[in-house]
Amino acid sequence: MSVAALPTRPLGNTGLELPILSFGASSLGAEFRNVEISEVFASVHAALELGMNLIDTSPYYGRGMSEVMLGVALKDIPRDQYMLCTKLGRYDVNHFDFSAKRVAESIDVSLHRLRTDHLDIVLCHDIEFVPLGQIIEETLPAVRKAQAEGKVRCVGISGYPMKAFNEVAAQADLDCIMSYNQYTLQNTRLVDDVLPALRPKGVGIMNAGPFAARLLTNAPLPSWHKDSQEVRQAARRAAELCEQRGVDIAKLALQFSCSHPDLATTVAGSANPENIRKWADWISQPIDEELLADVLKLFEPVHNISHREGLAENN
Repeated sequence: MSVAALPTRPLGNTGLELPILSFGASSLGAEFRNVEISEVFASVHAALELGMNLIDTSPYYGRGMSEVMLGVALKDIPRDQYMLCTKLGRYDVNHFDFSAKRVAESIDVSLHRLRTDHLDIVLCHDIEFVPLGQIIEETLPAVRKAQAEGKVRCVGISGYPMKAFNEVAAQADLDCIMSYNQYTLQNTRLVDDVLPALRPKGVGIMNAGPFAARLLTNAPLPSWHKDSQEVRQAARRAAELCEQRGVDIAKLALQFSCSHPDLATTVAGSANPENIRKWADWISQPIDEELLADVLKLFEPVHNISHREGLAENN
């Protein structure tokens, strides 16, 4: 497999060098639509050929199917050609288990599904849905135990509210975090509210969701989309402005999210290999600075407006 070179950035003090754009495998578990096995293979291979050699998944995606499909798609590819990030703690829409016992089981199941002997990154998934004390006192120490056993290289957390990242990072050692939908054209809370506290500690920061659940695309919004009408209307105006200038707003959104030097990577996912090739092409091109300034001005009235997720105390 010939591999293209993408620019890389260090993941904090972990020693990992991540591509500025990584492959999100949630859709491989048919999380958003039915997916053919041929699409799975084509998407994974396209991502690796284009240099997106960090693959992000979770037992939650497709309720295990994303990990299973990845294990099949990667089985003939040398392990040193890619890095795996998976998660634990969230297993269904309302099923969370961050106990030490389930941590150990979950890591072993992920290793089995992914057909590997180690995971490069393991994240506690959507921690805002449980009391953070459990994450700090029970979950993270259990993941560190798996790290000491050689099953895990880097340990971190993922979620939506910025408060949760800052609270856990203040009380526990983290190698890295993953935030989604919070460094976009409309919402930059990840670098405004979290980066200043985490960067001095050497915590690596991964960004996901550059398109903000299709808000920053020309595609119809999914039924579960949570942004307010005010935010949606601003996004429509921005998309129309981009269209008038001959640019897809998704291109500008991806270029913007991948451009911040302190974010190790941005994760975007698709089970369509043509999308993956298009994204790689987009980030190889210079951003239209004049258009970017005009779009950011359109978003000023709704900048950093976001919704709540999880327990009220964690927002």
